[in-house]
Amino acid sequence: MLEERTYWLAWSQVDRVGPVLLRRLQQHFGTLAEAWKANATQLSQVEGFGTQIINTVTTARSQIHPEQFLEQHSKKNPHFWTLADTDYPRLLLEIPSPPPVLYYRGLVELQENQGIKPMVSIVGTRNPTEYGKRWTRKISAALAQHGFTVVSGMAAGIDTEAHRGCLNAGGRTLAVLGTGVDMIYPPSNKPLYEQIQQQGLVLSEYPAGTKPNRAHFPQRNRIVAGLSRAVLVMEAPTKSGALITAYQANEFCRDVYALPGRLDDEQSVGCLGLLSRGSHVILSEGHLLEMLGAIPQLDQAEQLSLFAQEQPKPVPELEPELAQVLQTLASEPIPFDVIVQQTGLAAGSVSSTLLQLELLGLVSQLPGMQYRRC
Repeated sequence: MLEERTYWLAWSQVDRVGPVLLRRLQQHFGTLAEAWKANATQLSQVEGFGTQIINTVTTARSQIHPEQFLEQHSKKNPHFWTLADTDYPRLLLEIPSPPPVLYYRGLVELQENQGIKPMVSIVGTRNPTEYGKRWTRKISAALAQHGFTVVSGMAAGIDTEAHRGCLNAGGRTLAVLGTGVDMIYPPSNKPLYEQIQQQGLVLSEYPAGTKPNRAHFPQRNRIVAGLSRAVLVMEAPTKSGALITAYQANEFCRDVYALPGRLDDEQSVGCLGLLSRGSHVILSEGHLLEMLGAIPQLDQAEQLSLFAQEQPKPVPELEPELAQVLQTLASEPIPFDVIVQQTGLAAGSVSSTLLQLELLGLVSQLPGMQYRRC
């Protein structure tokens, strides 16, 4: 594992070899350590590796000694994950281009990385209206109070309001930066940056010392979308990075929600466009929580009263695979990918089994690809 971690880091330093090509190398050679030893002829057998890229790889390998580079790099970047690490955020593994190296600062919570604790991203314009700010703070606080981790990009505007709303409610938030994790951008967010490290995590695919670069911010949007089960767009004009995040979320099979606004408000046009193309509408905090499968729990007296009236449904004899999936479920909603992880079955098999259990009346599906036992 340590050796493969070393080579993920080494390969990440090779120009023109991004996340997609690295995945192909790993699939072709079995490990990136083996790929590092491959000659030009062997590399040419991997899709996407033409003469120019192979020449770039050859030059880079002559200049990088992987073990030495890991030692030197770790002095300035002590905390990072690679795709070889078991703690690497699991939901990012589902997207086509997960960052080969993910740097972090702050407090790690493994339940987030394992996809057990739900995360929701909030994005939007850097120039929000008072309406957008107010609803962002309300939604972010409600999510925090119901156990969600709020993800955003620490940009000015909606991102800042999302982080602050979450932190003020005592919640946990993640900031995905387009700079190194040691760089604060915008500089006015220094107090926010420090608070996020104390109550959450700062993430970036760029090493320490990387300064703001316009090209980096659209790239980081895929991480914001990939980390979360749902993306909320609070306000966005027609040309907005938030819309890029929403489109990527759709590609990653994440749920997209949008806050409706006025027809004559430029900052709401992007949200209205998302709604017209099938995104979920945010009507209130309670409505959103219900859609996310986080309906506020009844108080104890109400629970006792309801459960006293309800008789458990008898479970018929089931085939082994059906019984295995059913055993992982409880009355509380469980995300689909967690069910896959706990059963150890293929995602297609789990999906088919859940459908059969639904038809038997033993399982119900909730919004956000979550399931619970009836």
